[in-house]
Order: sequence, then structure tokens, then C-alpha cells
Amino acid sequence: MTPPIGYLTTVTLTAVCVVLGLRPVGRPWSLAYLSFRIGIVINELPFVVLYWLLASTALALGQGSIDILGGWPAAVVLALLAVVVRRGLRTGPVIDHALAEGLGSGWRAADVNRRRRLPLLRILFLPVAIRPRDVERRADISYGDAGRRNLLDVYRHRSHPSGGPLLIHLHGGGFNSGRKNSQSLPLIHRLARRGWVCISANYRLRPAAQFPDHLVDLKKVIAWAREHAHEYGADPSMIFVSGSSAGGHLASIAALTPNDPDFQPGFEHADTSVTAVVSLNGWYGNYYGQGPESSPMAYIRQDAPPFFIAHGDRDSIAPVDAARLFAGKLRGTSSAPVVYAELPGAQHAFDLFHSLRFEKVVDGVEAFAAWVLSHRR
Repeated sequence: MTPPIGYLTTVTLTAVCVVLGLRPVGRPWSLAYLSFRIGIVINELPFVVLYWLLASTALALGQGSIDILGGWPAAVVLALLAVVVRRGLRTGPVIDHALAEGLGSGWRAADVNRRRRLPLLRILFLPVAIRPRDVERRADISYGDAGRRNLLDVYRHRSHPSGGPLLIHLHGGGFNSGRKNSQSLPLIHRLARRGWVCISANYRLRPAAQFPDHLVDLKKVIAWAREHAHEYGADPSMIFVSGSSAGGHLASIAALTPNDPDFQPGFEHADTSVTAVVSLNGWYGNYYGQGPESSPMAYIRQDAPPFFIAHGDRDSIAPVDAARLFAGKLRGTSSAPVVYAELPGAQHAFDLFHSLRFEKVVDGVEAFAAWVLSHRR
């Protein structure tokens, strides 16, 4: 029996999307952006695609539109999805190798909270980042005078532990868009459950703001945290700064320019140094045609803090070459560890969901943080 046109169209479109997820288009920009949007779903939510495919095939079978042999198009897509899942499962060994390469073979000894098994039920059936019941959020706290673009959220465990480390996270969005409470939430929620205090902040966006305005805002968040984090139970001497995409660009420069008065107008004497950096799918190039002083590459220094850098090798928005170059230059100059993980099959914005890939990246961030804190004391 020949599959009907409607079923073939559905399966063919799904197959095209999976292929674009596996082999994204890098040029022109419009196709690169389309690959990115499709790749988020395909690479991080392959089981959602699987459920859609199975439902469509079951409906066609139930209506008598196809027989078992007529379901061969779905079998082809299933094989492609298996490749996506396999790439996701390879993240764990890649992260472990990156930790060993960056921290040395004894990195596991410091990681007392290391998760041994993936939370498969969460990944399979509830991959969206919903705040756990034991984590509370204090929303819309002002840290500057730019209205809603200078607001931050504080996450902590409901038991209000004290003395824990602090994570500050900045969202991505090409410096044009984005908001707090949208990215890296699986990481924020995990650390808050472990006793950390986590901050997710807005910052001023283009075109009203330009570089270094966004960076100044991040410095203000760090200064605010130094002054107020103890009110939420955090130890302000242990600050990790993290970012996604454009946020990774800002987090990297902020960490490499501690207490630089050029980036701290009006609060030049505030301590904006940080303990370590976590950069996820970061942008490391210049800022919208500005000179090299707008790139993290320009600020690499011997006394840089430890870095954890994770980047997808299929990133069509922030190509992996720049991340590889930045990590290599940082390793060649800094005396602190640099963990660089190049994630197989990962697109941009892999930090949005509880996926096979990002759960292992979060495991790696926890291990990195544990090592940094154990060697700091």
C-alpha cells in the first residue's frame, strides 16, 4: 500500500527538519537562523519529535491509510533520530575528558555531588525548565537605574541555607533581545537545590545601549551581589559568573577585567572580581563591527580566573571556531585551569531544556565548581 500524500508530507517535513538539525546550514544568515531554530527542537528534544512521528504513524495505521510496510518513511526518520540521541549521549564522555584535560586526573575527588544517572523521566516527559518546589525565586529586584532592564531575580533553596557560593547568569539574544528567567534554568535550579544562591539578571539592550553598556550592567550586578548576597545566604567571596551566547561574551570580559574603572563608571571602587566563569555557547568575536577591544580575546591575562567553556560543534549562530580559538589562547596565557568541551552535534542555545546533552553539561559545571572551590580553600 502506498502511503497517502498527507502522511508522506508530514514525515518528509519531519525528516528535513531532522537533517537540518544534524547538518545545519551556516550561510546565508537567514538559513543559518532557520537551522538554529529547527536545531533547538531536534537536538535537544528528539523524544518530542519521536512522539509526534509515532502519533502520526499510529493515526495513519488506525485509519487504514497505510499498512506496516507502508510505514517505511517513519523508519527512516527513526534512524536519523537515533543519530541525534547518540550524539546527545556522547556528551558525558566529552565533558569528562574536558574536565580531566583542564583540571587533571584528580577532578573527580572534589565532586561529591556527581550524578551517576540521567533523570530519564524528566528528559523524556517533562524537558521544559519548571522551577522545583524546593527552590524559591525573589523576582524583579533593582540593581541600577535603567528600569526593567536593570532588574534581577534571586533563586535559593526554600530552607535558606547560608554560606553557599553565588552564581550570576546573563541571558543571550545577540545583545538585542532576551530576558532573565529564560536561559540556563536547569543549571540555575540544580545549583539552587544544592545550596547555591543564583542570580539571573536583565541588562540594557541594543539599539538604545551599545558596548560597553551591557558590560557595565553586569559589573553593577557583581557589585550589587558583593553588597547584598549575604542577605540571601550566599558567601559574596565565592562568585561564579556565567552567560549564554551574548551573556557568555559579557561574562568572559567581566571576569577578565576585574575592577577596571573604564567599565565601572560611578562605582569605580567596587570589587567586581569573580571566582570563576561558566560560558555556554558564547560569542567571542567583536561587537557589531567595533574594534578588538570589544572582544573577550583582547582581555586574556595571566591571572584570569578558571574558565568552563562549552560549545556546540554544530553551532550556526556563534560558530565553534571562535570558541576554540578563545579557549586555546586562554590556555596559553592563563595560569588558571581552562575546561573546554566541544559538544558533538550541539547547536546554539543547548542550555534551554532538560535534555540528554544539557543534563551532562550541568554535571560538568558542578564538577568544575566543586574543584574550583576545593582548591580555593
